[in-house]
Amino acid sequence: MSVRLGVCSWSLRPQGPRELAENVRSCGLRWVQLALDPLRSGDWSLDKTARSLNKSGIGIASGMISMRGEDYTSLASIRETGGVRPDEHWEENARAAVDSAKLAKELGLKLVSFHAGFLPHSGQELVRRLMVERIRTIADAFAAQDVRVALETGQEEAETLLRVLQEIDRPNVGVNFDPANMILYGMGDPHEALEQLAPHVMQVHVKDALPSEKPDEWGTEVPVGKGAVDWARFFEVLNENVGPVDRMIEREAGDERVADILRAAKLVEKLGGNGS
Repeated sequence: MSVRLGVCSWSLRPQGPRELAENVRSCGLRWVQLALDPLRSGDWSLDKTARSLNKSGIGIASGMISMRGEDYTSLASIRETGGVRPDEHWEENARAAVDSAKLAKELGLKLVSFHAGFLPHSGQELVRRLMVERIRTIADAFAAQDVRVALETGQEEAETLLRVLQEIDRPNVGVNFDPANMILYGMGDPHEALEQLAPHVMQVHVKDALPSEKPDEWGTEVPVGKGAVDWARFFEVLNENVGPVDRMIEREAGDERVADILRAAKLVEKLGGNGS
């Protein structure tokens, strides 16, 4: 299996498929992780998106879905509104997952990632069990279309995520490992977490961050290579313990997205973490 180096579509903030294709090419990349929500909502045409990317020689490595009602204003707000936790949005999110799974199959995708939300470690057994059951529902919807799902890391410590993966007990469920999220949410050393979660990693996000100096506050996302991630160590752990999984560059802050992604791609290439 070859390793693909690409970029997350939402990092480029495109207004449509053609602009997405142009921006990906500007980054010197040939692969993209595609946000499926604009296609599911009808804001983007599936056919036009596929044609625009194909015409530019860009492949879709994987997809991403978000959950309705997520509020990233603060750690406190996303803790309450993130992922599958909120009851008021669950039925809509479940229906959206079914539709997104069908889209993924039409696009020929084999992997879609999403944030499950803050998974309780202890003291909230009923909440965790409910979230586990909801993740199973989403996983089963994608399994019916022969698509795997990867839970984003960062909103809980690696030990908690491992326990939840065991409880979910679905062969098509794994991890999209984002080292910066571990730092942004203050959930432990990303290199040690990668070693712990290695058997479950299906894809990684190349993103960097600096930790917060205050508890219960966000860390700061920074360009790759300027944060707390030791990339040489990261790729060493990845290559030795995980094997050939795709690397998708993600940049969600700053106004120089293309330039930042270009630098990130060069760093990956320098450290031997890139693929075809």
